[in-house]
Amino acid sequence: MLLCVTASHKTASFELLERLSRTPDDVASTVVDMTPCVQGAVVLATCNRFEAYVEMDEPVTAAGAIGVEAVLEAVESVTGVSAEEFDGAYEVHSGRRVAEHLFSVASGLESVVSGEGEIAGQVRRALKSARTDGTTSPELERLFQRASQAQRKVKNVTALGRAGRSLVRLALELADSRIADWSTERVLLVGTGAYAAVTLATLRERGAADISVYSPSGRAEVFAAKHGIRPVAAADYARTAAHSSLLITCTSATEPVLGPEHLRLPAAIEAVGCPVGPSIGSSTHSTGSPSRLVVDLGMPRNVDPAIASLEGVALLDLETIRLHAPLEELQATDAARTVVREAADTFHVVGARQSVTPSIVALRSHIFSLLDAEIGRARARGDEDGRVEQALRHLAGVLLHTPTTRAHELAAAGRADEFTAALAALYDIAPANPVSELGSESSIA
Repeated sequence: MLLCVTASHKTASFELLERLSRTPDDVASTVVDMTPCVQGAVVLATCNRFEAYVEMDEPVTAAGAIGVEAVLEAVESVTGVSAEEFDGAYEVHSGRRVAEHLFSVASGLESVVSGEGEIAGQVRRALKSARTDGTTSPELERLFQRASQAQRKVKNVTALGRAGRSLVRLALELADSRIADWSTERVLLVGTGAYAAVTLATLRERGAADISVYSPSGRAEVFAAKHGIRPVAAADYARTAAHSSLLITCTSATEPVLGPEHLRLPAAIEAVGCPVGPSIGSSTHSTGSPSRLVVDLGMPRNVDPAIASLEGVALLDLETIRLHAPLEELQATDAARTVVREAADTFHVVGARQSVTPSIVALRSHIFSLLDAEIGRARARGDEDGRVEQALRHLAGVLLHTPTTRAHELAAAGRADEFTAALAALYDIAPANPVSELGSESSIA
């Protein structure tokens, strides 16, 4: 049984998501280690969501409730967010709803900005992390791989990717109202992760040329050499921050990397031992706008919110970006959701067929054993030309066709257990492996 516990920008506060996102891999490991009936777990943590995907051992009674409880206990153990704090901030999907939800997430349909492209890579990295930590399972592997396939199909056959703008692009579009001439901006990019390259490309599209990069993890030189910008050493960070008119943070650091102390002139002077000169705040911004803009794309937040209290400094964070997210392009979104539903249906049908296969094999084995016995008797009675054998084999195929077809139909409807029960009642046979009821569907707030 597949289960998803999800908290997103639609259900949870920014502060709660920030706390949940600090150590997602530890949550997956804890769920698997704490609960014997959990076969695997993958945790997806992004700027705007925290989701735990779990595969439960189907024969366990009330597997769904046990799975949710396991996730809540792991979350509290790892992040300190209690079940009481989490209550009301998450939803639960199970059975066939899990695939449709993840496929929608991977395609950008559930993002702040509909169709944003970064989420697809985050979904792939979540699976990769689970593989590294040994917490994935065959069914979760299939789920996440099909999610990536669905995302690619949405991208290729709908206009969603072109209509929806990425989080980075939206942030810089909001910054446009404060910046008259991008070419005069002194830009400091803090971070070299997945968003950094997208941010840099978007800055250059707007005409920004004076760009430096600082990496709290020490990767600035490699990133700068690859992209043709200036690296900033740790010793020069405060001075460069004080000189910059536009600062964009996009690191995976779990603590703020930029605070008021970096932008206050005395602190910057003390940090480097020399004056920074009169150029601070001299960039060409729109009339009446603060002279320095800080854009925080980090989750957890990279910037101390107190920075917004400094004179001449404006802070644009994910909370603000969320408020300005545009309305969805309805036509593109409808087309994308159709693709997602079809992909989820296919995922379910394939899984259902796999789930009922042991029962079908058991029935076929039973029929073929009877068939072999009858063929043996026919041969003993003189079926030298094999006509009786041929007729018996044809009859066996005809007899198996309807129950096999019906088995697939029942499995697709979430009733595979009924087929297995019928085999036991009519023929006293059982499959080698228990049948999982993949078709159950629920979504619980």
